[in-house]
Amino acid sequence: MTISIARKEYRRDQVLSLLDPLVADWLSQFPNLTPSQKYAIPLILDGTNTLIASPTGSGKTLSAFLGIISELVKLAKQNALEQRVYCIYVSPLRSLNNDIQKNLLLPLRAIIMSGKVHSEGIQEIRVSVRTGDTSTQERVRMLAKPPHILITTPESLAIMITAPKFKYKLIDVQWVIVDEIHEVCSSKRGVHLSVTLERLQNMISRPICRIGLSATIQPLDDVARFLVGYEGGKERDCVVVDTRFAKPISITVSSPVIDLIHTSPSISSAELYGRMKDLVTANGTTLIFTNTRAGAERSVFQLSKGGTLDADELSVHHGSLSRDLRKEVEDRLKEGKMRAVVTSTSLELGIDIGSIDLVIQVGSPKSIARCLQRVGRAGHALDRISKGVLIAMERDDLVENAVIAEQATQGKLDRIYIPKNCLDVLSQHIVGMVVERSQWTASDVFNVIRGSFCYRSLLKTDFLNVLKYLSGGYQSLEGFRVYGKIWYDKEEGTLGRRAKLLRVIYATNIGTIPDEVTVRVYLLSGKWIGTIDETFLERLSKGDIFLLGGRTYEFRAARGFKAYVVRKEGTKPTVPSWFSDMLPLSFDLGEEIGQFRDDVYQKLLGGASDLDLSTFISKRTNSDNNAATAISGYFRAQFDFLRTMGLDSFPTHKVIVVEDYRDFENRQNIIFNCTYGRRINDALSRAYAHMVSVELSIGVTVTVRDSGFMLTLPEGSIIHPQKLVDMLQANQIRPRLLEAIKKTEIVKRRFRHCATRALMMLKHYKGREIRIARRQMNAQLLIPMLEALRDFPILKETYREVIEDVMDVSGAESILTDVQNGVRRIAIGPTTDVPSPFSHELIASGFSDQVLMLDRKNLLEHLHESVLRRINADRG
Repeated sequence: MTISIARKEYRRDQVLSLLDPLVADWLSQFPNLTPSQKYAIPLILDGTNTLIASPTGSGKTLSAFLGIISELVKLAKQNALEQRVYCIYVSPLRSLNNDIQKNLLLPLRAIIMSGKVHSEGIQEIRVSVRTGDTSTQERVRMLAKPPHILITTPESLAIMITAPKFKYKLIDVQWVIVDEIHEVCSSKRGVHLSVTLERLQNMISRPICRIGLSATIQPLDDVARFLVGYEGGKERDCVVVDTRFAKPISITVSSPVIDLIHTSPSISSAELYGRMKDLVTANGTTLIFTNTRAGAERSVFQLSKGGTLDADELSVHHGSLSRDLRKEVEDRLKEGKMRAVVTSTSLELGIDIGSIDLVIQVGSPKSIARCLQRVGRAGHALDRISKGVLIAMERDDLVENAVIAEQATQGKLDRIYIPKNCLDVLSQHIVGMVVERSQWTASDVFNVIRGSFCYRSLLKTDFLNVLKYLSGGYQSLEGFRVYGKIWYDKEEGTLGRRAKLLRVIYATNIGTIPDEVTVRVYLLSGKWIGTIDETFLERLSKGDIFLLGGRTYEFRAARGFKAYVVRKEGTKPTVPSWFSDMLPLSFDLGEEIGQFRDDVYQKLLGGASDLDLSTFISKRTNSDNNAATAISGYFRAQFDFLRTMGLDSFPTHKVIVVEDYRDFENRQNIIFNCTYGRRINDALSRAYAHMVSVELSIGVTVTVRDSGFMLTLPEGSIIHPQKLVDMLQANQIRPRLLEAIKKTEIVKRRFRHCATRALMMLKHYKGREIRIARRQMNAQLLIPMLEALRDFPILKETYREVIEDVMDVSGAESILTDVQNGVRRIAIGPTTDVPSPFSHELIASGFSDQVLMLDRKNLLEHLHESVLRRINADRG
């Protein structure tokens, strides 16, 4: 059994000949088929598992459905359609589900009407949506008259396969379509879905034909394995239809000003929004992406000034808005009534929003795949060019955009991350299995779970520990109302349902998405001063400084959903308020940035002039003059400054430059210049900081960006960078990182998430909602007790999630291994009171809140002028 690439492209007439005449007649109205349709339709008609990777607007949804519709039409003409579900379509978005229902009903109605015109008797082919929003009455109707094509979400599908009556409508399902599979498989929702598909297959006697749809994804073979899973220990067959680059794309990199350092914030902002207005007025409909919801709101406010656009032609779209408001914007987009819509991430996926002429990205999209996904929203047809403009206000973002534009136009993608062996999701599914069937053997459960790509390497010991937890094997936890939900007979190797209310508990607590919570912030005196998001709180450590309501505060502690702080007058933030919102840079893109740095470095070594360098950058990355000149000046300043420090090394994908910078408060700042992305840099920085803390018995402040990290020691504390580097080996980072995170807020918060997924803490019980604050307090009480238990699975999963999913400990291990093997090297600079240009954004990263923008600009300008003075002094 293998994963293979589709090689045979069928002609239009060949595809039409394979379809039912009514379907073929409807399809004949289109002058040609898309590449994905020419490859995929015959495969699906043959029952072959198929992964379709094709750009937005390339007809991949019809590629998946046309063969299925053809088979259903054949049965409908024979009056042979049964009262059951034939096809399940799974989407991560409820709004996309409703969109697909509309798009399916249009061709179905046209085909059926054609059949009636030809006097053919034809049964109705039913299409229905079933999600958490579906009413009880509608569910009853579905039981009596089940849809032949069922559109649903991962969570609702998991509930349906345990529903006492409705699951029997699914036991002969022939096709399952997973849309936006790149979005699904990169989170625990995907892990959950992968097991649900294995459980569904276990209920059905014949193989299900699985179909995956994605616009931009890499690596295709792993995504295909995620889709199809394993049978009897061997991966199932899957054919990949790879037409990802069948659609032309044009990406331009732009900077609002030529000098991002000396231009005032007001002028830079005016130039940015002026440029955006020019682009909007020059195009019919423009979709603008920002990386945060606050950025989206700010952009709409600025674009609305001056009357360039009518108020009803401009709007914002993001997850904090009500569903009705978002739907109104989507409908107006489809109807062509909008000139510009600004969004964070909510319009990134495949909701049909009609014809878009241009996509603008403000800031860096942080990955090549995400850039292609967003820009692919423009020119929503295969014969139209997808046009995008990437605009950046920071030099590091500008470099990222330049490399993204180059890589995207060359057809390169970054690899997706798929979580594996999640013990909380495993716990939930084991409960679901005993709800579905009252008794199992442990070996059967284990084999079904191991059919999922995400659990292919699941250890038997971890599986048995989960059974021990679920069956009440940790009696000391009953005092915290953690009771057994299943029974497990070790001698017989069997397990089954234990709690009487287990079906209700499972149905009302299913899912993997954590609750979003607001945290109230108080002074130690008890005075309430405002709120922050929980995702922001989990990133805070004692001593961190952040901005709230225009004032700076130092974080001291958190209890439940109350954070306690003290005022810190005149102190700059160490953690910007938007930090938790920011998308992390992908490691693969970071490596390409490092390679780009090296290529520019070689040009500089060869004596390239400023004009030569900016021309090289412009041609290679399709950057405008402002962007190319800004990048050229940035790299030139770094090159010249490192030479004044006596360093002949340049920070690239193969070289980590470490700086020993003493700031104006005489604190030591050890700066690692490495473009590995925030996940890897987070892991490395915390491990190094922990070792310094232990070695010197001090607290260390950590600042992390995608382009590097900085350890700041208290005044009077010093450690030689070389000693620090030598302290951490590749085989030590995992245990060191685990030690570093154990007492942190992120572990306290993530444990609640994991415990809720594992049904250890219930969201709902006997019709009552359990308050999140109560669950959080229970979580914080439980952790010390669980740490005393050996390998308690849910706490173990919490640690795994933090160091593997939030951070990237495996990537960090790989970096350190490369250093030990000489594949990469670390170059350490001398002690200096001036940091290198590549470190300036890192040092100023805490000042990026809007209120402190001028402070940030002043700091960057001061650092830049210090660099120029040092370079000029060195030249004599």
